Amino acid sequence: MKALTDRLPAFSLFAAVLSGAGLPIYIYAPKYYADTYGVSLTALGAVLFGLRLFDVVQDPVLGWISERLTRFKKLAITLTAVVLALAMIGLFAVAPPIAPIWWFGLTITGLFTAFSFLTINFYAQGISKAGNAAGGHVRLAAWRESGALLGVCIAAVIPTVLIGVVASPFAVFAIGFAVVTLVAAYFMWPEWKGRAAQEPSQIRDILADPIARRLLVLALVNATPLAVSSTLFLFYVESRLGAPGWEGALLVLFFLAAALSSPAWSALARRFGEKRVLLAAMTLAIASFGYTLTLSMGDVIPFAIICVLSGATIGADLTLMPAMFAKRMAAISPTGGQGFGLWSLVNKFTLAFAAVVLLPLLERSGFTAGATDLPDTALTTLTVLYALVPSLLKLLAIGLLIATKLEE
Repeated sequence: MKALTDRLPAFSLFAAVLSGAGLPIYIYAPKYYADTYGVSLTALGAVLFGLRLFDVVQDPVLGWISERLTRFKKLAITLTAVVLALAMIGLFAVAPPIAPIWWFGLTITGLFTAFSFLTINFYAQGISKAGNAAGGHVRLAAWRESGALLGVCIAAVIPTVLIGVVASPFAVFAIGFAVVTLVAAYFMWPEWKGRAAQEPSQIRDILADPIARRLLVLALVNATPLAVSSTLFLFYVESRLGAPGWEGALLVLFFLAAALSSPAWSALARRFGEKRVLLAAMTLAIASFGYTLTLSMGDVIPFAIICVLSGATIGADLTLMPAMFAKRMAAISPTGGQGFGLWSLVNKFTLAFAAVVLLPLLERSGFTAGATDLPDTALTTLTVLYALVPSLLKLLAIGLLIATKLEE
């Protein structure tokens, strides 16, 4: 019951909301707007990339604001949670009152601005929370990321489960998300405590630290495979495996494996060290992505096994990487806002890369969402982008991690 005393379930619930507003939106939103409103994949990719360019300025500013919030911190964060809920409703539950591509850009900008501000404050608050709770950063990360992964599972499957059950499945999802967001904000209210008076950190000081700098580069490279596979997942299952209708079940399998494996990775890290455990997980990820290259039409069961294995490796990434970075921030930037502003920017930039590079490449190869007579070049391109690109990036991440001296 120590976890209840430390109020760690509140962190899990809030993490579930943030994860539900993040990755699943990149999975569903482009396909939803392409299928429902006929918006081109290239245009959607351009909007998402433009938003990430905006984040280059926005996220450090939000980190700066986070470190200076004191008196009105609880109110500011709660109001931002309301903005997050309303933006999700606008994205999926409101018919675009203007051109769909512009409405997509407007609502998703509001959604991800709120997401960024909440994420930065959430992870920064975790630095002081971990310092006061038994088990420190790894224990808090296990609760936080397990909640995040369960949130991803739920957000990933609900829209597909609701298809055929209700007339507007994405609208129902958006409204349900808004309700859960308000509940999570209520339970997290007592946690938004001002940290002890400390000099706000500077971005240049964080970037001047060789370990923090290397961890940020590692996060960029290591998170990109997940961004790539998430962006292309629905297209791969529908068009390469020829298994429309299986997307929801396979997504749940993937993220459920990640959520269930998270406590195990956390326990292994406490025994063997984060670095060695993360290297083992990266190696398993390469093996699973590599096997995906051998699949053909109808190979749903082998792909389900791959979803379990690769999902488990994501559990390691999402549990250990933030814990490693939080440890470093505790040493060089205890206030945490600026550091996690950079962390948020790096992780979101991976999704921008996937959107702006992969979606146009896929479209130029002759790929059309929902088409049943795709040319071989389109299917080959889809397979290479989905499986080979992540494998190569994971190899690079292994090299970076080996070269990073975390003991300093």
